Amino acid sequence: MASRAQIAKPDIIQTFETLPKILKLRDIESALNEHRKFWRLTNSTTVKDFVNFLREKTQLVPITIPFPQRAVVGFTWGPQPLLEVLLGLAENSFLSHYTAMRIHGLTEQVPKTVYLNQEKNENSATYSSHEKLFDQPAIDSAFLRPPRHSQNMAEYEGTRILFLQSAYHAGLGITSSDVNLGGDRDLTLRHTTLERTLIDIVVRPFYAGGVFEVAKAFEQARTTVSVNTMAAMLKKLGHGYPYHQAIGYYLERAGYRPGQVDLFRKIPRERDFYLTHQMAAARYVEAWRLYVPEGF
Repeated sequence: MASRAQIAKPDIIQTFETLPKILKLRDIESALNEHRKFWRLTNSTTVKDFVNFLREKTQLVPITIPFPQRAVVGFTWGPQPLLEVLLGLAENSFLSHYTAMRIHGLTEQVPKTVYLNQEKNENSATYSSHEKLFDQPAIDSAFLRPPRHSQNMAEYEGTRILFLQSAYHAGLGITSSDVNLGGDRDLTLRHTTLERTLIDIVVRPFYAGGVFEVAKAFEQARTTVSVNTMAAMLKKLGHGYPYHQAIGYYLERAGYRPGQVDLFRKIPRERDFYLTHQMAAARYVEAWRLYVPEGF
């Protein structure tokens, strides 16, 4: 195989130059099957043989990111930006939380962790638009304990990556755009919208640098976010906790217009709630039935 592949090497490279720069094994197998005759490779040339040749003789780079739940594996044609690699190899994935905050310009920080997310299968949906609120004892019990952090984390070339799974919502609040994060070129990234990002970081402030970073994000988004869209989206997400009380507090604290705050104020406040988990010292904001950190 080696000699025939070596003869066909210029044609093989030319073909791969036209393919996506982030590849899965099935993409390489498809290219081999389509061009085998043109490259004059024998039928006994396996995909494994072909991949070994590409790794040794071309700029094909194998990628393995060893997440505990399931490794993300594939290839790139030459070095490629990590965010595009992750999105290209993890099917239906998107960037969320602190990473999405950076994409939207909501933080001056450069997060040390990349937050990669993936919706669960439709059949394993956790929430529906008719989800009822948890009762008060359940809320108190959950928020007086530390939050549950995902352990599905891996390091790749010095970058820490947390691979989250979120409930199925048919891609609600997920979009794609070209983003410049200071590199040589724009990156094409799939990520949560501004409104979905703000909701997500209220729900999981510990994936966003904490409540002070969340508060700054609301301040930064004041002139660009659609509060109407955010209110409608929160209802569709159907959380079992009254996150509208936390969002309303953040909006009011950041100086949003009264009419915008009222979109959340008019939603019944039937439970006491908490801005975050296990606060060492808290004060009660009666208007929102919300416990917030002392001095916040």
